[in-house]
This record gives sequence, structure tokens and C-alpha cells, in this order.
Amino acid sequence: MNNLNKKIIKCSKCPRLAKFRKKIATKKRKQYENQSYWGKPITGFGDINAKILLVGLAPAAHGGNRTGRVFTGDRSSDFLYKCLHKAKISNQPTSTHLNDGLKLNKAYITTALKCVPPGDKPLKKELDNCFSFFNEEINRLKNLTTIVALGKIAFDACVYFYKSEYNFDQKIEFKHDKIYQLPNNILLVGCYHPSPRNVNTGRINEIQMAGLFKKILKII
Repeated sequence: MNNLNKKIIKCSKCPRLAKFRKKIATKKRKQYENQSYWGKPITGFGDINAKILLVGLAPAAHGGNRTGRVFTGDRSSDFLYKCLHKAKISNQPTSTHLNDGLKLNKAYITTALKCVPPGDKPLKKELDNCFSFFNEEINRLKNLTTIVALGKIAFDACVYFYKSEYNFDQKIEFKHDKIYQLPNNILLVGCYHPSPRNVNTGRINEIQMAGLFKKILKII
């Protein structure tokens, strides 16, 4: 993955995204004003022998775009890693910074879009540009059996990717804990996003999400 990750980090195909990620890295959130922001595209992270690929839509403005690692340093990652740890997919229940000792077991985590987009809304062209990286990640994970889409927007991005790259024409809808068969013998699993909104409103809790991850481990 090292060569691929180097290409991702150097990418500047999308001027709008490049400008926005640098703007955030300069106009920092007050609580992080003394920290150096990553401010570049975010690579995937985890076990290259992964059977599970966790996919978010894009890096968080003051999470991944600050720390340099996907789902790291924000409240969504706090909840996600508590659940992954309970399912024994991660070696620790936190993901705070690049050198925190985090490791994943049988799992790799990435985003469909490698840069944070304004308003969390990427343009179709921006997704298309990034899909070459996403496709390479999938192809390099030789043991991959299951993709877990973290949230409806990530789920829709995965479906759009498979329609674009594999002529996938099945009509499927996002539902938590719903499993679909993709063209290359990979399963697509819908999972609520581990956002504070979903957690605070009770849409998802640690027992439910950890339970889904444990169920996926049994399937693979």
C-alpha cells in the first residue's frame, strides 16, 4: 500500500478540495490552534490482510484532516473505536493521533473521497477522480470479503462506485445491518454512521454497533 498511499497524499486533481483542506488547516478550530494540521489527502489505514473494509465518505475537517489518519481525533472516531475494540477488531478503544499505537485486526479503514469537502458534499467529478484510488485499495486487499459502509452517504458512494466500475445495476437501499451481494463476490453491509447525532438520538449504541461487527466477523 505504501506506493499507493504516496500517490494519494500527493494528489491535487480537485482544486476545490485542495483549497478547502488547506483553508481548514490554516483557520484552525480554537481548541486545536496550537497544533499543526495535516491538511492533505488522507490514506487508508489498517491490516493489509484485511477481510473487512470499513468505508466512510470523507475525512472529518478537524479529525482526519487535522491528524492525518482517517477516523482519528474526533467524536465519531471515539464511538467507532469503542465498538471495534469490543468486537476485537482494534487493539484499543481510542484513535487519537498517528503514533497512538492503534492496530486493526482483519480490517482496513478508508474513505471514498480522500479530502474533506465543503459542507461534507463532494461533487460527482471529485468522487470520480478519487475512485481510482478507492479501486486500487480494494484490488490490493487480496483477502477482502466484506465492505462496511459507515452511513448512508458512504453507502451511496460505494454503490455509485460499483455502478461506475463494475456495471452494477441492482437497486439497493441503505439499511443498518442489511447485507447485499456485490459483483466481485464481496458483501456490502449498511451501518449507521458513528456520528454524535446518531449516538445522542439513540439511533445507534455501542451494543448494537459492536454486535454488528461481531456478526460480520462470524460471516467472514
